[in-house]
Amino acid sequence: MSSETFANDQVEAAPERAVQHAFVLKEADTYLVMDAHGDIGGGVDGLFHHDTRMLSAFALRLDGTRPSLLSSGVSSDNVYFTANLTNRPLPVLGSTSTPQGVIHLERKRFLWGARMFERLRLVNYSDQPARVPLALRIAADFRDMFEVRGQVRAQRGEFGPPEIGARGIMLEYRGLDAVLRRACIDFSEPAQHLDAQSAMFEANLSARGAWTLYIEVGTEPALVSADRFRKAGVQARWRMRARQRRGSRLHASGRLFQSWLDRSRADLALLTTDMATGPYPYAGIPWFSTPFGRDAIVTAFQTLWIDPALALGVLRFLAARQAQQTSSFRDAEPGKIMHETRRGEMAAVEELPFGRYYGGVDTTPLFVALAGAYMQRTGDAQAIDGIWPALIAASEWMERSMARHPAGLLAYQRGESSGLSNQGWKDSHDSIFHADGSSPEGPIALVEVQGYAYAAFLAMATLAELRADPRASHWRQRSVQIASAIEREFWLPTQQFYALAIDSGNRPCAVRSSNVGHLLFAGVPTPDRAAAITRGLLSPAFECGWGIRTLPLEAVRFNPMSYHNGSVWPHDLALCAAGMARYGERVGVARIVDNLFEAASHFGMRLPELFCGFERQPGQAPVAYPVACLPQAWAAGAVFMLLQACLGLRVDAIRNTLEIVHPRLPTDIDQLHLLELKVGKSCIDLHFERIGKEGVVVNAENRSEASKLEINLRI
Repeated sequence: MSSETFANDQVEAAPERAVQHAFVLKEADTYLVMDAHGDIGGGVDGLFHHDTRMLSAFALRLDGTRPSLLSSGVSSDNVYFTANLTNRPLPVLGSTSTPQGVIHLERKRFLWGARMFERLRLVNYSDQPARVPLALRIAADFRDMFEVRGQVRAQRGEFGPPEIGARGIMLEYRGLDAVLRRACIDFSEPAQHLDAQSAMFEANLSARGAWTLYIEVGTEPALVSADRFRKAGVQARWRMRARQRRGSRLHASGRLFQSWLDRSRADLALLTTDMATGPYPYAGIPWFSTPFGRDAIVTAFQTLWIDPALALGVLRFLAARQAQQTSSFRDAEPGKIMHETRRGEMAAVEELPFGRYYGGVDTTPLFVALAGAYMQRTGDAQAIDGIWPALIAASEWMERSMARHPAGLLAYQRGESSGLSNQGWKDSHDSIFHADGSSPEGPIALVEVQGYAYAAFLAMATLAELRADPRASHWRQRSVQIASAIEREFWLPTQQFYALAIDSGNRPCAVRSSNVGHLLFAGVPTPDRAAAITRGLLSPAFECGWGIRTLPLEAVRFNPMSYHNGSVWPHDLALCAAGMARYGERVGVARIVDNLFEAASHFGMRLPELFCGFERQPGQAPVAYPVACLPQAWAAGAVFMLLQACLGLRVDAIRNTLEIVHPRLPTDIDQLHLLELKVGKSCIDLHFERIGKEGVVVNAENRSEASKLEINLRI
């Protein structure tokens, strides 16, 4: 069999496929995107390392045909991918052919130590011997992630000559950044034929016999063996389980709801990378498997109540990468917190600014606000001491930026055309607009960013008071000033809502949007205005039956199939719900949880980055957004923020108190157990149980007598 065998099956091997139908694995800075057969067939597929696609093709054939798929999936802990395949008719040692469905092929695969490990195991269930020609199509295009996403480059580096050995292939590419990148594909058995495009083997199976081949793909060659496969698999599973077991545990009486919790926790563990500064959640696969500032901070907020260690890892990582100088190319100014970092070739040679990019106006205030929330949750003053200079610098940047705005708002305008045109969480080019559909001129002040700034200054005031820092009163006054500016500049009396943004002419973008729900999360509006916002967000104009859309039906740019202009984002929905709960709303929050839970059940309990905002129809599933990341960290974290909002639970480790106000349980849950919740030196279990139609009782068990925790319960 020659490599030309593969030329005729391109359509079969790599049909157009939405991202949500891919299978993914990740470990540290390496991740894999493949189809249900385990094949890498082009498109978004590939084995990626440091934002570079190391394998662009890796397709298996038995005697020139694709084996039939029996089943495939990723293990519940996100470590192993397994595909069960079987043969179509095959030639045998005699003159007749092997019947279809008597050869079982198992592909078992995982990632560890920047390498892909795979085991191919064939078992002959026939009573006749069989000869199985097996071939792998191989390609390594070494494309930067931005090229895979569609970016066109004027020039690329050079490919080196392939090195072919008895049991392996080494493919090389030297990029324009002068970095030599390698893809080494090694086998446990010598191949019958090996070249730069294919590896061919022949498995001679006796009746009821078996044959096994081990494969490794990495940046360096290896002596592949069953023992290496086994030991690396044990390490990969142990590390993943350690990440999943961090923090408190949640057990729900509803089996499907528990499946949602377990899947979400497993996905957060999958996306979390262990850094020198602590755990850090990468944003999502396939497009954003790298550290993002905003995404990680929001994910840390979502899980802070059950796993504060994630927030600490995020704070330390971002503090260490705070901007120290001004760069219009990177949208950097001293004190700003990083938006995104990349390690690929295009970032290294500055074809794009994302090597370390600071074009996020919201990341800096969110960083400061998270530090305040972390301190309140843990009382860990030593950790705050370690990042205090970064918090000061971030606050100073905010004040300098606001001083440049005529209304004292925190605004953005990109430095160069290579940067992001919109720099809030809705960062697509068409996401910010006036009521008539026209695009505003920058600098642009987003409504939710002002809320983040308010929360950041309040956090600095509280932290300064705990440190006896005399600047506390200054920061508290700054929070009052920004709150006044929000009410003055953004409130739309006729709509009983806040504007989406303020443009350079100080004109409001008089558009209702879900962004305003983030003001509730920050605690800015007065109770009467918060009630008006809550009514609006829960109305049919926003609520589609699966969740709150980013825009209401009346918006001129509303499009339920768009990225930001009418879709449903689970993290956005969670922030809105947490904000409503802050002002005492429980019934609406419980309904939001119910609706999103039903949406999750249609997505295999793994919520995508976003989905389309079409109106819910009886008997129909939510409509997927075809290129949404899956999994996505802040989508996985949404369920935890929503659950905390339902429970009305708030931890204050500084005062050693736990508050539970008017708790509710989702409709399908009669009991919820929160185990090993740590507050200061205390460790408690909380048991929530439904009584009647809407009542909930709470029982607390203290696991530790080291300190007395005050529990304030209002049913």
